[in-house]
Amino acid sequence: MEKNVRVKVVDVLKREDFGMMVNVKGWVRTRRGNKQVSFIAINDGSTIKNVQVVADLADFSEESLKSVTTGACVSVNGILVESPGQGQQAEIHAREIEVLGEADPATYPLQKKGHTLEYLREIAHLRPRTNTFGAVFRIRHHMSMAIHTFFHERGFFYFHTPIITGSDCEGAGQMFQVTTLNLYDLKKDEKGSIDYNDDFYGKQTSLTVSGQLEGELGAMALGSIYTFGPTFRAENSNTPRHLSEFWMIEPEVAFNEIAENMQLAEDFIKYCVKWALDNCKDDLDFLASMYDKELVDRLNFVLANEFVRLTYTEGIDILEKAIAGGHTFEFPIFWGADLAAEHERYLVEQHFKRPVILTDYPKDIKSFYMKQNDDGKTVRGMDVLFPKIGEIIGGSQREENLEKLTSRAQEMGVPTKDIWWYLETRKFGTAPHAGFGLGFERLILFVTGMANIRDVIPFPRTPRNAEF
Repeated sequence: MEKNVRVKVVDVLKREDFGMMVNVKGWVRTRRGNKQVSFIAINDGSTIKNVQVVADLADFSEESLKSVTTGACVSVNGILVESPGQGQQAEIHAREIEVLGEADPATYPLQKKGHTLEYLREIAHLRPRTNTFGAVFRIRHHMSMAIHTFFHERGFFYFHTPIITGSDCEGAGQMFQVTTLNLYDLKKDEKGSIDYNDDFYGKQTSLTVSGQLEGELGAMALGSIYTFGPTFRAENSNTPRHLSEFWMIEPEVAFNEIAENMQLAEDFIKYCVKWALDNCKDDLDFLASMYDKELVDRLNFVLANEFVRLTYTEGIDILEKAIAGGHTFEFPIFWGADLAAEHERYLVEQHFKRPVILTDYPKDIKSFYMKQNDDGKTVRGMDVLFPKIGEIIGGSQREENLEKLTSRAQEMGVPTKDIWWYLETRKFGTAPHAGFGLGFERLILFVTGMANIRDVIPFPRTPRNAEF
């Protein structure tokens, strides 16, 4: 086969220079036909759409096409012609077909039939080749681009925080330990505790649950920063909303207080949704047709509506009135309770019918670093609540007062010796500042309409599952 310059399928389908020789390479999705002609659908991942290759059997023997089966990788040289079929303007009349990699039809797992999402998780090495996951992962790329563009355009600096840490940002204790010690022969001190002197870092270290604390240090020097990286949580949760390895976006802004923090969160998420609508139309339309008929309407709805600002106390009042009016919840609701997803979704989907930013939570259910309000009971935390998802963003104004921050950390059992550097920023030029965290996969869940968080990351990590 002659070496023609490869053209991506996404570009071939837009071309109108009919009569030109082109080369496409990709994987065979389907092959059908009769004794005169064979129709081969080829996809190379650049778009959800396939390009149709027409092979006239006067030019190709059946034997030469025997290996052109579903899943095989092929290179095709042919003439670009205007397509008589609906839904595509161009197709290729083949002159040469080379099979680059065969796929045995008897064993190839992705034959042309419906596969359950559960089954596709078992073959995560092949599932990106399906229409569904091709669409999801292209959207995931576009959301990454949207995030970096949003912050760059607003003068934020991308700040890299450590993945290996000696502190527990959330105080939750559900962290993956990192060690080079021999687990079969652990040296212990006289108290029976593990001696970390011989460990790589000379102390106990773990994979990070958040880049926030280090992000705050960056904001105290660069003004406006954001992190975007992997985070890890050793929480034994087998739910459609939890992963043990996931990605977080965490902006931190010096001199912002809670009101500016809420506005930044709303502007940010609307920017991402608009980017998806502007750049991912084919993939969104496909996912809507397959999984969620209301997907595009819901995305447009987010853009069209201002987010409700609501205090936690007002939210509890609404939920208690709903119960009094006959609504039932699985989990109890009272002032001081940590809201469950069903409570959050009731506020968003049934009461207000638009996204909600809930603020001023009881201090006992929030992290030590949140700024305390004058009432002594609540803190300036904020959660952005979305339809179908519940909480999609969590954040707060941070406590800049050293005495209050130290006291709160001690009350909540956070070892202050491990975060001395964090506390010290409150001694040297402290300032009001605020930030939030967006779980990237939660954003992708919302934008794609997928129901399970394991289906919006290429290789999900969950309890007892690290196969690929």
